[in-house]
Amino acid sequence: RKMVALLGNTLFYPGCVLQRKLEKLTANYELLLKQLGVNFITSKDIQCCGAPMLYAGYRDDFNEHQEKVLAALKKNNVKHIITACPSCARMFSEEYGIKAQHVTQVIADNLKKLKKDYMGEKICYHDPCELGRKLGVYDEPREILKKVGFEVIEFDESKKNAMCCGAGGLLKANSPRAADKIALLRLKQSRARKIITTCPLCYMHLKKNAENTGIEVLELSEVLI
Repeated sequence: RKMVALLGNTLFYPGCVLQRKLEKLTANYELLLKQLGVNFITSKDIQCCGAPMLYAGYRDDFNEHQEKVLAALKKNNVKHIITACPSCARMFSEEYGIKAQHVTQVIADNLKKLKKDYMGEKICYHDPCELGRKLGVYDEPREILKKVGFEVIEFDESKKNAMCCGAGGLLKANSPRAADKIALLRLKQSRARKIITTCPLCYMHLKKNAENTGIEVLELSEVLI
């Protein structure tokens, strides 16, 4: 059977957090996708998926913003989006009607090309709420981590029962103390000295709260490059 070519561009969209605060991780993923042989474009025309605006209840403002994003996607002939942000993946799929994948789904399709070997090092994998409960992506990150040699030690609460890091749903913005307390509770649940996650917001929030705990928090790209 002949493969039907996707008539348009694949955009790698890192998400606002990576673009504005975690530029090194953006570079990591761009390099990794190239190493895996994934053809993609980047564009500064698409600034934000609009999730924070919509989560805060500003539907009219989001609708106006959405039109600008759709125009930018059309300008760049984007038919497929790969993103490092779970919220962005869901937003582009549900609100924009465009094929969108979290980067772990793309990496998992190219497992044989991963070269790292961590020789059975033990880590805990933290399931982001949006990636897990909203998008149903549980297996792919674990497959990637196991492929590069990690022994994945599960939290007692994992996958669909995983505890939130505390930063999601605008809680960190509105109730930072409560958000920090939740992060510390999650860190205490870790059964390894390293935690790896696949959401930039989870990564930043857990990393900040892990400073005096002896636990190292890593984002997936940091162990693949």
